[in-house]
Amino acid sequence: MDFKKIKAKLESLGYSVTCFDTADAAADYLDENIQDKTVGFGGSVTLEQMGLYDRLALNNEVFYHNRLPGGMTKAEVCKKAGAAQVYLSSVNALAESGEIINIDGNCNRVASMLFGHEKVYFVVGENKIAKDCDSAVWRAKNIAAPKNAQRVKAKTPCAIKADKCYNCDSNNRICRALSVLWAAPLRGDFEIVLIHEELGF
Repeated sequence: MDFKKIKAKLESLGYSVTCFDTADAAADYLDENIQDKTVGFGGSVTLEQMGLYDRLALNNEVFYHNRLPGGMTKAEVCKKAGAAQVYLSSVNALAESGEIINIDGNCNRVASMLFGHEKVYFVVGENKIAKDCDSAVWRAKNIAAPKNAQRVKAKTPCAIKADKCYNCDSNNRICRALSVLWAAPLRGDFEIVLIHEELGF
């Protein structure tokens, strides 16, 4: 996949964009550029696969609700992550036309993507890239969300096979909000890190 056209489109929408051939190279870059900060993590298989929590925690104070410090609840850690100087997350889908699509259950992740940090990094493997906005929404609903529901052992129809969205009304439904970024939000520093590997889902 040629990232040049996608990079140019994203830059025209106000993002800074860096591209890497491997997840290791991208992790090195993030480790070098995030130092002595408070850092929030959104729930992300991509970030876990890259080992970013352990790397960044050596030189930063990192808040991630899947790594609870002694005495703190998930809700408390999510609030700390939401107030951090730097926020990292992947995305459910990125359209070649520039739209960034995310589905969330607790909505801490989509909230933190939009406002409140000195810097936000979107870390994106090439498998997350879709042709256009409609395709990106379809991917978020029918690929990313069912696999995430299965991963967190949600009792939903989509988690049984992790095959598609059933638009269920389950109390365990993890699809509670869908966010679309048409362009980089105003008054923020948003960087997209594109990686020529398949990461997360």
